[in-house]
Amino acid sequence: MAGERMRGSRQSAPPSPGAAFHDGLQWDQIDWTNAYRHVRRLQARIVKATKEGRRSKARVLQRLLTRSFSGKVLAVRRVTANRGKRTPGVDGETWLTPARKAAAIHELRQRGYRPQPLRRVYIEKRNKKLRPLGIPVLKDRAMQARYLLALSPIAETTGDENSYGFRPGFDHQLGPT
Repeated sequence: MAGERMRGSRQSAPPSPGAAFHDGLQWDQIDWTNAYRHVRRLQARIVKATKEGRRSKARVLQRLLTRSFSGKVLAVRRVTANRGKRTPGVDGETWLTPARKAAAIHELRQRGYRPQPLRRVYIEKRNKKLRPLGIPVLKDRAMQARYLLALSPIAETTGDENSYGFRPGFDHQLGPT
C-alpha cells in the first residue's frame, strides 16, 4: 500500500540535459549575455590549456565549445548579422526570420554533416575583368563560424606576437582596439 502511494505521488523527472531542452526556444528569447559569457569562459579555458601545453585538455574544451548550445547560437547570429546575410548559396535559402534562425540552430549537427557545393558568381574588377567568387550556403557558413570560435583562441595564443595582419580586433593604423 505504501509503495502504491509512492508511485502515485511521484513527480515527473526534470528534463534531461542536451538539445531537447532548447527545442521550444524562440530566437527572441535567447539570453545573449549568458551565451557570450559561456563561450568566452570556454575560450579562456582553451587559451589557458594551450599555454600550459595541455593539448588534450584544449581539444576536449574545443569539442565542448563547438557542440554547446551557446556556440551554435553565436555562430547563427554571426552569419545572420553580417552584410552577406541576404546572399543565398546553391540551396537558395536565407535565414531572415526569427523562426528560421531558431530552426537553423537545431539543424547545426555534426553527425552526418556534409558541406554543399559553392555557388559561383563572377564580380567585375576595376580593369573590367571578372573575378570568380564562391558563396557557401548559410549552414556551411554557420559551421565555419562554430569552428572559428574554437580555433581562434589557439591561433591567438600560438601565433606570432608581432604579426598584426588579418587579426580580429586590430586596426593597422590605430593598433589594438
